Amino acid sequence: MTDSNFANESKVLIRTYTSFIGGKIPTTGHQHPKHPSWATVLLQQWGTRQWNGQHQRLHGQDSPCISTCTTATNLSSLGDFQSNSTINNSRRMNLEENLRMTIPEIEPLQNKEKNEDETDIVVEISTTNNSVPLRQIKTQLLTAIAVSWVSMIIGYCSAYTSPASLSLERDFNLDPGKITWITSLMPLGALAGGIIGGTLIENLGRKWTILLTDLTFLVAFIINFFAQNYIYMYISRVLSGASVGILSLTLPVYLAETVQPEVRGTLGLLPTAFGNIGILLCYLFGTFYEWQPLALVGVVLAIPFVIVFWVIRETPRYLISKGKEEETREALQWLRGKNTDVSKEFQELKKSQQEADDEATSLKVLFSMHNLKLMGIVLGLMGFQQWSGINAVIFYTTKIFRESGSSLNESVSTTIVGIVNFISTFIAAALIDKLGRKILLYISAVSMVLSLGVLGAYFFLKDVSHIDVTVIGFLPLASFIVYVLGFSLGFGPIPWLMMGEILPAKIRGPAASVATAFNWTCTFIVTKIFLILAQSIGFHFTFWIFGGVVFLALLFTIFFVPETRGQSLADIERKLAGIKVRRMSSVANLKPMPSSF
Repeated sequence: MTDSNFANESKVLIRTYTSFIGGKIPTTGHQHPKHPSWATVLLQQWGTRQWNGQHQRLHGQDSPCISTCTTATNLSSLGDFQSNSTINNSRRMNLEENLRMTIPEIEPLQNKEKNEDETDIVVEISTTNNSVPLRQIKTQLLTAIAVSWVSMIIGYCSAYTSPASLSLERDFNLDPGKITWITSLMPLGALAGGIIGGTLIENLGRKWTILLTDLTFLVAFIINFFAQNYIYMYISRVLSGASVGILSLTLPVYLAETVQPEVRGTLGLLPTAFGNIGILLCYLFGTFYEWQPLALVGVVLAIPFVIVFWVIRETPRYLISKGKEEETREALQWLRGKNTDVSKEFQELKKSQQEADDEATSLKVLFSMHNLKLMGIVLGLMGFQQWSGINAVIFYTTKIFRESGSSLNESVSTTIVGIVNFISTFIAAALIDKLGRKILLYISAVSMVLSLGVLGAYFFLKDVSHIDVTVIGFLPLASFIVYVLGFSLGFGPIPWLMMGEILPAKIRGPAASVATAFNWTCTFIVTKIFLILAQSIGFHFTFWIFGGVVFLALLFTIFFVPETRGQSLADIERKLAGIKVRRMSSVANLKPMPSSF
């Protein structure tokens, strides 16, 4: 039977059945007295049914699936099954209307299933197209760029000691011990910042906390610029570190609460991208300038955010937590675009906040069994991130290249590493909402394990076997490129991104504070002992230890880390709490039952 014949027979069947409901069975012009048509046989078999518009009511059945007939009449793409007589001369329904007609048929089945099983089930209707128009996210993009600018100062501050250490040693007559303190006092200050950061973002607000840290950076670099001895440097690094620690937890939370799920992965990586820009800028300026002009550049970098601060908005989640409903709606409208209907999202925020308010917010909640599991995932990612050795590499890049005896100039090699670090983040931003978090973590871990293994082998051949490595003098730079590329694709940005995603709203502030403090504790330990380890057991064993830790990180990711790509914060929280969330696509996920014909 051809498609056109089938469509004609379908329309005949629908017209016949429509008249049959009215009390008579009309003829179609093709009567077969002895052999009734297949349409008549089906009508006799089905009997009188109830209809909702063009949707047949489901049978009373235990299966939560949608019948074949319902599926066929719900999909607007099967237009041949819709006729003017069937829908009483009304217009053909579009896809969204069809879905709204389908939901009442699904909900009774979901409620029945929920009564049989005490586990909550949330039905979520989603479309297969997750692309978001640029005009809808332009204010979110502006916001993400504005706050990520401060992250650029984090990168610049982190990399400062790498090009500045040589001139600092000369001008202040510093021994290696004082240099390691200047380097490691920044993560120690970040530890203190991480501890107080949770309190600041819950009381002062996300937006004002970011401004406070930016102004602290400004003061720190001014002190650095006018330094007369190493004590000035100590004070400057502690202040900078405190700002870094506070920002490390504030930026992920701010972006997670302002950016919509479809682009949260991409825009959530902007702080990492800008941080890598800061590292690159420090390496580039360090090629030409010494410690004092480098500090002046830091002062200049801190100024722009003071201006754009007055343009961006506070996060809707924070505003609703303070009972500012009107400001919450205004912030949502500004972020999503003036033509976007934010009523549903606003109601979801109110509901989520009400649920959080109804629950206790004491330390018992933070250390409940469920939240401890989530904290374990976040702390695991943070610990593995730092024990991969990344900050030791960033802080001592120039020194490592000098010790490698490579034929390449250490300043040029350091700058190349900074460029790769910068470019790789944009690669991650392009892939994270397509491949997902876990796939990028896999790629990241494998890349770092291989590069650290090769780098350790190079130093083993040079320092232990005493083999001339001139022929393979390119290996340190090549290994660093692969290592930094791998780190920036996964274990660099994703732990911070997932911290803002998987921590429940009611504990997000204090939990993020604990995670950030733990991260910077690890950073302080790694940067403080790196040179000590390298001098005691050699660079080769040091890099192999880091490689072994990254291998454990790969296993941790496989077995414990959840995927959060494309999910709203509310859905992530429900799923990790054990509430089933059934995502039903507008077309692909409507599963028909076997045909009842």
